[in-house]
Amino acid sequence: MSDGALSHIKVLDLSRVLAGPWCAQILGDLGADVIKVENPDGGDDTRGWGPPFMPGEGGGQGDAAYYLCANRNKRSIAVNLRDPEGQAIIRKLAAQSDVVIENYKTGGLKRFGLDYDSLKKESPSIVYCSVTGFGQTGPNAHLPGYDFLIQAMGGLMSVTGEDAPVKVGVPIVDLFTGVYAAGAILAALVARDQGKGGQYIDMALFDVQAAMLANQACNFLVGGKVPGRMGNRHPNIVPYQDFPTADGRIAVAVGADRQFRAFAAVLGRPEWADDPRYARNSARVEYREELCGEIASIMRRRASDEWRAELDAAGIPCGPIQGLDGVFSEPQAVARELTFGMEVSGSGPATLVANPMRLSQTPPRYSKAPPRFAEHTAEVLQERLGLSQNDVERLKELGILA
Repeated sequence: MSDGALSHIKVLDLSRVLAGPWCAQILGDLGADVIKVENPDGGDDTRGWGPPFMPGEGGGQGDAAYYLCANRNKRSIAVNLRDPEGQAIIRKLAAQSDVVIENYKTGGLKRFGLDYDSLKKESPSIVYCSVTGFGQTGPNAHLPGYDFLIQAMGGLMSVTGEDAPVKVGVPIVDLFTGVYAAGAILAALVARDQGKGGQYIDMALFDVQAAMLANQACNFLVGGKVPGRMGNRHPNIVPYQDFPTADGRIAVAVGADRQFRAFAAVLGRPEWADDPRYARNSARVEYREELCGEIASIMRRRASDEWRAELDAAGIPCGPIQGLDGVFSEPQAVARELTFGMEVSGSGPATLVANPMRLSQTPPRYSKAPPRFAEHTAEVLQERLGLSQNDVERLKELGILA
């Protein structure tokens, strides 16, 4: 496999939990050399967010599966940022890095001399990305941010669920923030290569959540009507939801009028395509209840597999509502190699989810399993800073390293 697109980039990852580590993992998958800096007192919180856990050395408990999802292609070191010597180590590592990622509370690293203004004095070309709940400005800038809280405050839960507001089943705001942050970092690196120098990136979960409201936000801003919860129904497209069948439920996504004509024919109601209530999507939205009620009564008569076969043949997007066991055994998932195996130090083999980016020349590569806590402290500090083994042992004895 060829070198990754970012094989020339060094990343210092001071973040923990999910949004920052997710961003750093994306960069690592693309070839960047990522150093994950952890607190000597146990490291990243997600190491303990289980069960399930990987097996540990000597039959003990290893890292949680949660931690594994966001930390491959990194090396782990543990440095005490509260100690002046620890701070000096991080400053030296930052001076050798292209990118710094952190998700401390707003202003939290300033007291350690590890904020952007401090580091750019020695490294004006540094790209420094801060990830916080509400950003560096505004009345909520000082507040901590958690995915669930932001889903609630940011409007997502108001349009998710049916009778009651419901959060999305994965920490989607953290994940999207990580993806947006990675994109911003890549843009900043391109700008730097064009002679525009380094820069500061201010990423906020709240901002990302607002952007993720997408069509719902524009519906409100243009139409003035506050959207509500619609369950699995789409606010702007009909029929675009799940329907009951004889043995379960099936999701149907009819996104065009020509598709609706074919869908109506499969259901044995070809006249719907010329019915003024249903012929155009805007009319179908208006007559949603009548139409979807009729569709449901028809689809209940046959099994999901039968409907899927006929709808697939007619070019109608549809599919079963699958559990994760079904997702990863789906022939499409197998064909696309959506999982892969890695050997985790001290724990054995683990199956992870592949990066979805498909680049023909510089594809993601998986060279490093998610590291055990402080697995690379000595290696990195000897390699990057020229410390001797005795230096490392002395700093460990002082509690500055782990």
